[in-house]
Amino acid sequence: MSHFTDPTSTTENTASNQISSTPIVLTIAGSDSGGGAGIQADIKAISATGSYACSVITAITAQNTLGVSAIFPIPLEHVAKQLDAVFSDLNVVAVKVGMLADSDIINVVTNKIKQYQPTFLVVDPVMVTRNGDLLLQPSAIATLKSALLPMANIITPNLPEAALLVGCEIPQNEAQMTQMVSALRQLNEHAILLKGGYLTQDENSNDLLILPKQVHHLNAKRINTGNTHGTGCTLSSAIASYLAQGHALLPAVQRAKKYITKAISHADELQIGNGHGPVNHFFNGHRDVR
Repeated sequence: MSHFTDPTSTTENTASNQISSTPIVLTIAGSDSGGGAGIQADIKAISATGSYACSVITAITAQNTLGVSAIFPIPLEHVAKQLDAVFSDLNVVAVKVGMLADSDIINVVTNKIKQYQPTFLVVDPVMVTRNGDLLLQPSAIATLKSALLPMANIITPNLPEAALLVGCEIPQNEAQMTQMVSALRQLNEHAILLKGGYLTQDENSNDLLILPKQVHHLNAKRINTGNTHGTGCTLSSAIASYLAQGHALLPAVQRAKKYITKAISHADELQIGNGHGPVNHFFNGHRDVR
């Protein structure tokens, strides 16, 4: 991206004069009819962390807490028109990209990002759900790696996604996560947040923020809950939100990690569906309108 902010900086100065009084974050992703992940989770997370959310839908899924039963990619022309409509009117500071479904949609989104040049780009390489449902065609992985991932300020793969991207076995411990650092740096020269949430045998949920010359370990106590649907969408959206507000990359990721940890810790306050329920995006409560 042409306006890349130095990820090694820990100062929290305003990133650019493009940041408006109301930070605007665009999420480009698929719709989750169950409301726990995708566009719906993104809008909740962006709103809960203090930014204004707008959206471009790339696919419509028939989905609930038990899994995905159908995926309908949005026609390419309409994806492009959504992007033009948003960028031509709104001062989008940060873009979060999630589910893109296939190579054609990846190329459309990549070309529009190049055209409009938002200050920040956060890419969550959504490929597979926690239930094992594929959300990205295998043939599209190469397109994602060559076209979109190198443009991002930060990419946020979980362990199965990272393994698919670099062609290795899924790590079973933090030492094996560390062994992936060099290969992951080949995907993006700026920053990679390798999420360790799948290591359920560990007492902590530890992530690695991989920068060009250093690796930060982000630690949090693991929450014992099955209600973790949409965690990746939520975390990446929160990062985009904090970047749009002017936080440097490391503080933005740290804040987002704290936010998702709290959202997971309050997840059992919700009773949604019969499978993996969503996190509690609005754990701070709701205000009555009188």
